[in-house]
Amino acid sequence: MSKKEGTKMKKYKCTICGYIYDPKNGDPENGIKPQTKFEDLPDDWVCPVCGVGKDQFEEVND
Repeated sequence: MSKKEGTKMKKYKCTICGYIYDPKNGDPENGIKPQTKFEDLPDDWVCPVCGVGKDQFEEVND
């Protein structure tokens, strides 16, 4: 495994609406900068599509 693969940030999917949080992109419309890991999102961050909390997201396996 290359160094780049080992540090790849994981994507997370909203189990309600299917929105994918990609840390590469962040969520700039809601003040989340690109390269922000899902684990580092504020506790009060919600899905920008349907409004549910982080607890409704699951890790996506590429």
